[in-house]
Amino acid sequence: MDRLQEFFAKIKHSLGNTFVRALLFILIGAVLYAVMFSNVRPEKLDVALFQTAPQTIRAPIQVEDKELTEKRKEEARSQVQDVYELKTEYSENQVNLIRSIFELAEEVNTEVAKEKEDAAAEEGEATEGTSPGGNNAQEPTADEPTLEEKIKRYRDKLSEDVSSELNDSVLGALLQATPTQLNNAKDLTITAVNHVMSNRIPANQVENSKREVEEQLKYAPLPPALKDAAIALGRYGVIQNEIFSLEKTEELKKQAVEGVEPVKILQGEVIIEEGEMITAEVYRQLELVGLLNNEVQLKPFIGLGALVIILVGGLSLFFRESKADAKHSELLIFSMIFIISLIFMKLVSLLQPINSQNIGYIFPAAMSSMLIKILIHDRLAIINTIILAIVSTIIFNRDVSGAINFDIGVYILLSGIAGMLFLTGHNQRSRILRSGLLVSILNLVVILSYYLIKNSPFPSLDFSYDALMGIASGVAASVFTIGLLPFFEAGFNILSGMKLIELSNPNHPLIKKILTEAPGTYHHSVMVANLAESACESIGANGLLARVACYYHDIGKTNRPKFFIENQMNLENPHNQISPIASKNIIISHVTDGVKMLKKAKLPKEIIDIAEQHHGTTLLKFFYHKAMESGEDVKEEDFRYPGPRPATKEAAVINIADSVEAAVRSKNNPTPEEIKEIVNGIIRDRLQDGQLNDCDITLKELDIVAHTLCETLYGIFHSRIEYPDLKKIQKGENK
Repeated sequence: MDRLQEFFAKIKHSLGNTFVRALLFILIGAVLYAVMFSNVRPEKLDVALFQTAPQTIRAPIQVEDKELTEKRKEEARSQVQDVYELKTEYSENQVNLIRSIFELAEEVNTEVAKEKEDAAAEEGEATEGTSPGGNNAQEPTADEPTLEEKIKRYRDKLSEDVSSELNDSVLGALLQATPTQLNNAKDLTITAVNHVMSNRIPANQVENSKREVEEQLKYAPLPPALKDAAIALGRYGVIQNEIFSLEKTEELKKQAVEGVEPVKILQGEVIIEEGEMITAEVYRQLELVGLLNNEVQLKPFIGLGALVIILVGGLSLFFRESKADAKHSELLIFSMIFIISLIFMKLVSLLQPINSQNIGYIFPAAMSSMLIKILIHDRLAIINTIILAIVSTIIFNRDVSGAINFDIGVYILLSGIAGMLFLTGHNQRSRILRSGLLVSILNLVVILSYYLIKNSPFPSLDFSYDALMGIASGVAASVFTIGLLPFFEAGFNILSGMKLIELSNPNHPLIKKILTEAPGTYHHSVMVANLAESACESIGANGLLARVACYYHDIGKTNRPKFFIENQMNLENPHNQISPIASKNIIISHVTDGVKMLKKAKLPKEIIDIAEQHHGTTLLKFFYHKAMESGEDVKEEDFRYPGPRPATKEAAVINIADSVEAAVRSKNNPTPEEIKEIVNGIIRDRLQDGQLNDCDITLKELDIVAHTLCETLYGIFHSRIEYPDLKKIQKGENK
């Protein structure tokens, strides 16, 4: 064991070198990467087209099937019908066109009539006549333009498009009609066109609409020629007013495309069941999710490397902020526990193919958190648990959809933190076992909550199997903690709570030595232990360390027990027979002798330091003044303890409690006021003498210590009933 301590001491010392410390973090990162490497490596399938699937294949990732998405978008576009828009202005335009045609006919007739009047005025005569048949049409004279000329003049006024659509018979009928007939024909035609054009007229219904106009004008009270002309104009006026809208059609198609959700192959979705044939579509999906890609894919490994760098970088920053005198030891202990946990986690994960997919429930997550809490502190235990939870989500990702198993991560996080929180008190082995049992209960509740959250049929067999693993996890965590703790305590010479409990055993050789050889000193040590423990706990210091250190702080007195007043029961004080300087040397030597004895017994350094500091550099006032009175030439520093002065709160409290106990014990039935004055006086003397300058205890904490010491002493030296003397009672009875 000594060789083991020397080995760890050398490693711890080497961690002061920045390069060596960097190598340790690199080792942690390498172990992290190694345990997760196989879990991020992409799975490859040896399958062929039209072959039966050897197993049920699920998608390892979520990916969009762009080909199928585009196909569905095209289907959505094709299902959108063309949009036709009713052009209401077309009806007005056509009505205006028909009106214009009739008005131009009136205009031609007016022009001809005016020319005729002008010619008659020049010649002094006018020719009037009526057309045969009673249609009142004007008969051309020799100087009057012919009908053909009128039609030509009419066409010149019409647009080219309109002129090409109307034949001479239509135009001639309009020109030959009287103004009244022409006006009636105009009104009837416009009314018919307006009525028909007020309805939707698609391209395939134009002819039917023309016939509708024709039917409406068919029985109009017009001369036959004019009626035919009106029908021709009516048919000409009816056109398609329901026009295809490219803009609105494209808008609808765009909306239809946007409404198509991307087709995704979800993570964990079954692509093909075992025994089914791998069709071309299934093969394409397998290729899409990367299960058929035999090329080396670096992205998962790069991502894993980035995660490892983040975790290790966070650890290095944490230890960089730790105290320089403690971080090397803490780093080495943490690294060992962390690496052991990682290897253990990986070994458990290897059992997954032959057991339940939830095999991670059996991993003793609370083991490392309890060990680190006992050996180092809570904060590092929480950091360790968080990192292990992150790592577990990857290590236990087999048989789950995707690369991350969040369920097991939350489970290990809760289990690890619970183990640390349940471990209270002085960390005795019984408390570790109790903590493990409580963790088992919490694991069971977490597993039950998972099954209830899923809201699926409750598989009692699966739940029982998982519950047993959760219970085993908590029990195994406590067992492994108890088993590994002595190894770390011995290897690193760590003063843990359980080590202190063991050192407080009355059967320890040094305690038995005090009890048998210096019983008065033993009683004094126990009294000081009671005072120091309560005072330390009142200010947040380590009360258990103070108690145990008090048991050993005066072990040096066993070399010359009779020279110390607590052991001089009914004996003459031997200091009366020797010089003050010799007495001083004997009294002071109990500190140095005690330190030698404690080192020889290989007690923890913390206890040796307290034994060395419990008197600090205080002055032996009694023997100093005695030497002065004897006329000897002495110096004050020669009558002071060698020190050093108290460097910790525990040592400072023991320094005060040691003197307080001796001072109060010297009083006969001290009152509370006397006790308070003694305690405050001793603390005041220590402050004035500078004995507390090397520790970080505050004045406020000293006030709390003084109050606690007084309260404890009040309980020890409380008032008792004074019983009458037995001999006096007997004498009284004999009288």
